[in-house]
Amino acid sequence: MPQIQLYGTPLSGHSHRVTLLLNMLNLPFEFIEAPASVRETAAFRQLSPTAQIPVLVDGDVVLTDSNAILVYLVKRYAPNSHWLPEEAVQAARVQQWLSKAAGEIRYGVASARMVAQFKAAENYEASLGVAGKFLPQLEQHLSQHDFLANGNLTIADLACSCYVKTAPEGGISLASYPAINRWLERITALPGYQPQPELPLPAQVN
Repeated sequence: MPQIQLYGTPLSGHSHRVTLLLNMLNLPFEFIEAPASVRETAAFRQLSPTAQIPVLVDGDVVLTDSNAILVYLVKRYAPNSHWLPEEAVQAARVQQWLSKAAGEIRYGVASARMVAQFKAAENYEASLGVAGKFLPQLEQHLSQHDFLANGNLTIADLACSCYVKTAPEGGISLASYPAINRWLERITALPGYQPQPELPLPAQVN
């Protein structure tokens, strides 16, 4: 079996969620760093026309979009597992949280971190507003559930936890969210968990 290749950067939460699943599925892979200078090359754009990371290469299969990659890895290497149930309602609940990862989380805590740490051309105040509405909802849900979907660990937890965990790096404190912090502790205690490099916190945390 050809070795899986994952193009990304260690500081990317989108790359990190894929790295976590590869580790937890015990799948050998080669991590290839793809900073902005690499993503601008013609060779990389053949893999990812939008020049976005992560990119997964598995033999003849080339995939972009981190959530799509998570689904692919489970369907191919861990079918009928807790990671992505086959039953219709349970699968739909996982998809709901994957949509949160691509929606409220991406444009809330993730956007704030991108602005604070990397000067991304996004609206910081808008990202704080999105996070301010979403985090209390997440806290309420996790005060009643150990994991996001179906009471079990799924790819939704990996997709959502990476950027929530790094929220303080975007100036958003998690101190008032005990259920979220307990959930993050459950994720980081999993076999195969690999932490991201830490970035300095902004001078003021909201």
